[in-house]
Amino acid sequence: MTPNEVSQAGEALFQAEATGQQIGLLSRQFPGMTMDDAYAVQAAFVARKMAVGRVPIGWKIGLTSRAMQDALKIETPDSGVLLDDMRFDDGATVPGGRFIQPRVEAEIAFVMKSPLAGADCTRDDVIGATDYVTPALEILDTRILRADPDTGQARIITDTISDNAANAGIVLGHQRHNWGDFDLRRVGAIVSRDGIVEETGLGAGVLNDPVTSVLWLARRMADYGQSIKSGDIILSGSFIRPIEAPPGTVIKADYGPFGTVHIEFA
Repeated sequence: MTPNEVSQAGEALFQAEATGQQIGLLSRQFPGMTMDDAYAVQAAFVARKMAVGRVPIGWKIGLTSRAMQDALKIETPDSGVLLDDMRFDDGATVPGGRFIQPRVEAEIAFVMKSPLAGADCTRDDVIGATDYVTPALEILDTRILRADPDTGQARIITDTISDNAANAGIVLGHQRHNWGDFDLRRVGAIVSRDGIVEETGLGAGVLNDPVTSVLWLARRMADYGQSIKSGDIILSGSFIRPIEAPPGTVIKADYGPFGTVHIEFA
């Protein structure tokens, strides 16, 4: 993609979010689009949001489960940028019309106390840079159509990355735990929608260990001249399938001793 095409795609995504009107698949508009192109579009989209006052607060990691990677025929996760207007309090109500087609995933969030960067980062570096871990929900949305209405072609990885890895909102639980208080591979959640259990999962569904997910992010960022900063929130990846959240939905995630977190949609 040319710089002008990248800029135009970022602007189109910004307008789609602002108006609630989705755009067509970028992978169809630009069939030769690469993952580097997609991250460039994501950067343009995020830069457009920052130009109107948004502030980065961290990162999300997606496509960390084998099932999702197989579905998209890839072998790597993706990442997106968290911004200040995405954060909702535990138990808050999302205003009607805020999102286009919201879905919710359960995750373990890392909040960092020191910077983390470099291709030579280690697992111990991730642990040492972590302030605390907490239960979290990620609200997904899509500024790009999930499938092309004419051909039925589903969106692919370049669409998802361009669309800021489908991120739209985050909810952190009140509970804060030191790394090591729990075996994160065995931390699980029972996730219900309107009082009915929809999904269950374990942290091991995230690259076998959520710490590995954060390590992947730190190393990948080195390729783009980026880094994790002190205070950043890192959503390590979902260990459940996305749950649709139409108006009136109440989503609750019970992590047992690890904590709880919930969000409502007006």
